[in-house]
Amino acid sequence: MAMTLREALEVIAKHRGRRVVISTMASIAVWPQLSDTGLDFAYIPSAMGQGPALGLGLALAQPEHGAIVINGDGSTLMNLGSLVMLANQPANVYVVIIDNGIYEVTGGQATAGSGHTDFSAIARGAGIKRVYAFETAAAWSGKASEAFSQPGPVVIVLKVEARMGQKTPLPPRPMPEQISRLQQALGV
Repeated sequence: MAMTLREALEVIAKHRGRRVVISTMASIAVWPQLSDTGLDFAYIPSAMGQGPALGLGLALAQPEHGAIVINGDGSTLMNLGSLVMLANQPANVYVVIIDNGIYEVTGGQATAGSGHTDFSAIARGAGIKRVYAFETAAAWSGKASEAFSQPGPVVIVLKVEARMGQKTPLPPRPMPEQISRLQQALGV
């Protein structure tokens, strides 16, 4: 049985270190319950699929921090080119793909290729050398330390239970406040 979104995110919270965490789409509803620091950035309203580009920019600008991007499978499909871009950059960016097979916050429609899209194979095909995939919380928890200790770019694919009827979450605070908090936390 696939893990819940909360179980998946709890493991990230435990192993994030001092990395910036960029949450997108459905994860924004859960992440603030697990972490509320200046290094947390809820990227919504966002253009779906743009989280990895933001994470890469932050990881390049702040190599001592790096970035974790919590990206949905639908968002990943919206910008598969970001995987090629990440593969060609020596940056500590970790893209965690939450694969639940649906566009959770837009009505629960099945994602294109739902059930047979292999995000791990796509990431490897794009040139990313460090790719992990987990279907259970126990397996993810057991290998998360290894995944986050590898230099980036790293792609982690997590099979997560779909939750129908979810509304688009609101960010925990207005965007100008989030930006200010992030700048303060990074010392810029």
